[in-house]
Amino acid sequence: MVKVLATKAEFDALLAESGSKLVVIDFTATWCPPCRMIAPKFEQLSKDTPDVVFAKVDVDENEETAGSQGIEAMPTFLLFKDKSQVDKMLGADFDGLVKLVEKHK
Repeated sequence: MVKVLATKAEFDALLAESGSKLVVIDFTATWCPPCRMIAPKFEQLSKDTPDVVFAKVDVDENEETAGSQGIEAMPTFLLFKDKSQVDKMLGADFDGLVKLVEKHK
């Protein structure tokens, strides 16, 4: 299941509570066609990979988190472990995202 992070506090808490688990965060926007295209695939990936934490940040609704992470394009996927960013991917490349999840989980 993909968690929606509405605040910077929720983002920080998710990273803290996830420990050494891989956390994949989709920085998205409702007006972004590539974001809408990859959203159902991201949701399915979260179901297929239960040992990984998946979350979304709407950049318009949660500007503080998007700004703190330097998000400039959507979709941007950030991957974290132990509260540290381990990888980043720009764009709606689902196969590329799957490879990153497999690499870091």
